[in-house]
Amino acid sequence: MTSRKTQAKRREFIKLTAAGTVGAAAIAACAPTAAPTAAPAKPAEAPKPTEAPKAAVPEPTKPAAAAPAPAPTAASAKPAATSAPAAAAAQPSGLKAIPRNRTLKVVHGGTESKHKDCDIWNPYVTGGTHQAQQGILFEPLAFYSVFIDKEILWLASGYEYSSDMKQLTIKTRPGITWTDGAPFSAEDVAYTLTTLKELGPKVKWGIDVQQVVESATATDANTVVVKFKTPNPRFFDLLTYKNDIGVYIVPKHVFSGQDWTSFKNYDPAKGWPVSTGPWKVAFSAPEQKIIDRKDSWWADKAGLAKLPRVERIINIPFVSDQPTAQALISNEVDFSYGLQPSTFPTIFAQNPKVITWTGQKPPYGNVDWWPISLWLNNTKAPFDDPEMRWAVSYYMDRQTLVEVGWAGASSISKFPFPTYPALNPYVESIKDLLQKYPTDLYDPKKGDEIMTKKGYKKDNAGMWVDSKGARIKVEVMGSGSSGTALGPVVGELLKRAGFDAAYSQPPDASTRFANGEYQAMISGHGGSIRDPYNTLRLYQSVSATVTGGLVNNAKFKNADYDKIVDEIAMTPMTDKAKLTELFRKAMEIWLPNLPDVQLTEFHHRIPMNTTYWKNWPTAENPYCVPASWLLTYAIWLWTIDPTQ
Repeated sequence: MTSRKTQAKRREFIKLTAAGTVGAAAIAACAPTAAPTAAPAKPAEAPKPTEAPKAAVPEPTKPAAAAPAPAPTAASAKPAATSAPAAAAAQPSGLKAIPRNRTLKVVHGGTESKHKDCDIWNPYVTGGTHQAQQGILFEPLAFYSVFIDKEILWLASGYEYSSDMKQLTIKTRPGITWTDGAPFSAEDVAYTLTTLKELGPKVKWGIDVQQVVESATATDANTVVVKFKTPNPRFFDLLTYKNDIGVYIVPKHVFSGQDWTSFKNYDPAKGWPVSTGPWKVAFSAPEQKIIDRKDSWWADKAGLAKLPRVERIINIPFVSDQPTAQALISNEVDFSYGLQPSTFPTIFAQNPKVITWTGQKPPYGNVDWWPISLWLNNTKAPFDDPEMRWAVSYYMDRQTLVEVGWAGASSISKFPFPTYPALNPYVESIKDLLQKYPTDLYDPKKGDEIMTKKGYKKDNAGMWVDSKGARIKVEVMGSGSSGTALGPVVGELLKRAGFDAAYSQPPDASTRFANGEYQAMISGHGGSIRDPYNTLRLYQSVSATVTGGLVNNAKFKNADYDKIVDEIAMTPMTDKAKLTELFRKAMEIWLPNLPDVQLTEFHHRIPMNTTYWKNWPTAENPYCVPASWLLTYAIWLWTIDPTQ
């Protein structure tokens, strides 16, 4: 629950904001949920184990009586709605009856309350994505679970690099078949990599493979030899499923001869899509996607994982917080897309069986790999000067950002890395540098000292002006939930510091950010999960090792930094001593330059209903991240157990 201290700080911040400049959006995003106006209703009772459901999707006009769920906050990126998460849809004809207590109902995905991608089951096609249930059909060579720092070999039984790191040999498991009975083999892996190399930027992961792979060859049914253009000790990591990263291995006998950019891979008459996993698409329409479990699975026979107890997944499109909360309260759904912090107290009050990663306590979710920062364009004055970027950092009251922007349900970010077990030792190794360069310090006096040193003075209105009397105008942009939650607060903090700042969310904000046509932008970023390289690479201006594909949104340039990161790229992930040494050298450059100002961590605030299912991933049982749209979704599908 939101603490009284946090509520008081939010009220005080808003009160002190001249003319309400934080705006209604931030106030709504931070406002505590109103207490229910009636006694909490008893959640709907679970049916008996032998009772088959009467409909594949619950009838939205007949929820259990309950006090109204909270209205969606302004921080939600979705439109408000008063309907249930999906329109009423009877079970399609021809499907076998599955009891409710063997059915997993998930609210996720959709555009304008519909699965407009319901005929797309190819993650490589234009408009395709693993986040739309496709990820569980294309099993990986390996998984990596971030919170337990564990690699789990899957379709691959092993792999080995040559001593010069220019060749990777992958062994695949024998005895695996696709849904249609065709054998899975090394040919599927070699075909996937070869086609990605040919297609390059036309498809996801194409350019990543094209840049480094010379050839990929199946030397026998269970051996793939990948040769690289230059040493590449990290390529198997690219092939490993974690968060949103991982190459999808496709069936050669289905994809060969198809145009990957247009082939949708959906033809029920042909049994498409095929899969090596325990799942098959039973029905797919704008109102719902239904995925049924197969009766057997190679991983169960091999002793790697048990056959999932979930026998049917029903994926209902997300509409907004309000109808989703109602469905959770009445036990109509088991799992949902992330909700806003202010939504959870009412859900917990009316259905105590709903939990999150952190139980029923803030931040109501797990740390994502998406730390949020205030990006300042390093090529545009005045923020082309590192000292000016530090001045902005000193003006950022990050605790206020947490308590006002995220209603207390977040945490401060000190580095551009998530606080994951594999990364924490690297961060610990430079604690002394953090003392010298305190990226989380709120100290307006230090900011003022820098501004004065740079020749700025304050006018009669308390705004910084240059020698010509011109104020420093700062256009702060943002997008999505992090922009809506933090943007107005960041804008107000900059105004209080003396900048002529304004926050907005223009429709082209993301495009302008990607093209470098911005001054200040609130955004998170992916990157490192297992070691520092993928995040450090985000700040490279050029690379002598990796051609193209660099995403340097800060437009930071430092030749020495570039060389160090290239050396990290050539260092095996297992050589932690050398990586730690190089990481320190890189951060000795990064910290004083401060390419972007660190703000808060980002959390996936996901509700999980224990009425029908237990053993969900949580902070106390962190076997994988809980997000169903990430590539480790399959792990918790085979791990959760029915409650009856």
